Amino acid sequence: MTTQEPGQWWREGAFYQVYVPSFQDGDGDGFGDLRGVEQRLDYIAALGVTAIWLSPIYASPLLDFGYDVSGYTEVGAVFGDLATFERVVRGAHERGLRVVLDYVPQHTSSEHPWFRDALSSRDSAHRDWYLWHDPKPDGGPPNNWASAFGGSSWTFHEPTGQYYYHAHLPEQPSLNWRNPDVKQAMFDVMRFWLDRGVDGFRVDAVWRLIKDALLRDNPMDDGGESFEIGGAAAHTTVRQIQKYTADQPELPGLLTAMHAVTEDYADRMLMGELHLKLERVAALGSRGLDIAMNFSLIDTPWNGVDLAELIQRYYAALPAGSHPNWVLSNHDRSRLASRIGRKRVPGALTLLLTLKGTPTLYYGDELGLPDSPVDSEHARDCAELRAPGLGLGRDPQRMPMPWQEKPAHAGFGPDDVETWLPIPSWAGEFSVESQEFDPGSVLSLVKELLSLRKELAVLREGSITVLSAHPDHLVYRRGDGEDAVLIAVNLSDRDQRIAFPGSTSTLWSSHATVDERDQPTDAVTLAPFEARLLTGSQGNGFASAVQRAVHRRPE
Repeated sequence: MTTQEPGQWWREGAFYQVYVPSFQDGDGDGFGDLRGVEQRLDYIAALGVTAIWLSPIYASPLLDFGYDVSGYTEVGAVFGDLATFERVVRGAHERGLRVVLDYVPQHTSSEHPWFRDALSSRDSAHRDWYLWHDPKPDGGPPNNWASAFGGSSWTFHEPTGQYYYHAHLPEQPSLNWRNPDVKQAMFDVMRFWLDRGVDGFRVDAVWRLIKDALLRDNPMDDGGESFEIGGAAAHTTVRQIQKYTADQPELPGLLTAMHAVTEDYADRMLMGELHLKLERVAALGSRGLDIAMNFSLIDTPWNGVDLAELIQRYYAALPAGSHPNWVLSNHDRSRLASRIGRKRVPGALTLLLTLKGTPTLYYGDELGLPDSPVDSEHARDCAELRAPGLGLGRDPQRMPMPWQEKPAHAGFGPDDVETWLPIPSWAGEFSVESQEFDPGSVLSLVKELLSLRKELAVLREGSITVLSAHPDHLVYRRGDGEDAVLIAVNLSDRDQRIAFPGSTSTLWSSHATVDERDQPTDAVTLAPFEARLLTGSQGNGFASAVQRAVHRRPE
């Protein structure tokens, strides 16, 4: 079991996911890169986050934009080079930021030298580094396992007469993690990057690392259960419960072995992508992962009753030593503003940044950025290209970051160079430039909340108790006694009056507060979609002590 003492950096801070292709074009080719990340380190540090999570920057043919790795110890030329990566790490550390690198152990690219050798012969040195099997008597695939991007997860290789397995694209063959040589090679990959100063890894598709050794068919889904979260292509064509292709009994032991690699280095961590049932995610957080990523907020109906039930269920499921995590958006899912509406974004971000545990922000969510529709002519994502017209493409949530109001490409790159994904004409209104000096902006709100997390230990370490759950609002408390903070979120478009058992004072609000912070009261009226932090009357001195981190906000 992995146990961590309170105070470690991944427990106390917030993660900021940088999808590198879309963050900043630093070399003028229309595609985001490490030089661009380096140019924006001051911006990231000013947000108040603790760590940058970088999407894959390895050598890759970019069919899945870095999640198809052809060289694990090389930086892809489109992203830069190793010297630039090392400058990014140094620059981040100089600003007090940690760097977490996306680690892709489930599969390689079909262009990786290991797989090229595996194709050469059944007796090749790397053949057993991947999953191969003979056809069925009728010549078909070994079983019914479906790919996340649609169709069978088996592709036939005619020269050697066998099928190979790929959980994702045919060009992403899955590694055989039962082979000790694979383990050694992939652990050496971790050491390569740890030696270059990375502070940890976000482990991609970790729940899929081991598959059933007997290759048993997955049971069909009745529409009510699946290990997948969201609209994976496989679930629009063949709906399956991922019983034999995910979360196999050997997974916890493998995670423990993976974590042991980080233990040879000081203060490093593992964060794992897990699309499993909530209770299983919670359990695996104490089985080799420092953070088991919790995506449940993304699919939970946006009302106080369902949110409260989720919050209570999750914390009840966490075993001793397991650290909570919350995610509201990422590169695979529609953006927060498009899922729940722009007016609800301040309340949602307040929730994310005040729940107990480590929050993960997706680049652009601090601007309230919505999805940007991409037509078929400009589609780049393999999910859309493999199944056009089904709405599965992930391009809309990967729009290049808008930095400035006026330039043709919103400051992402040169005006005369086409960007890898289109930037809509409305992007400027969400830009950093348009928000950074506006005290009423979403960007200012995020900075204020992250500042409060640093100022108030109770928001990092305190207990959490749901006090009131109503379809239109949610109220919970962080901590106990004089330092406790109450969080009230109006989820509706109507005023909500909320009574408290004792006197409270407003500490912070996403809206104008008309001096309510200085007027203790036993009830508050929240404006539509307002979120508010309050402290009890016995803690007025406490509220005053942190006043420098708090700002009244205009509507």
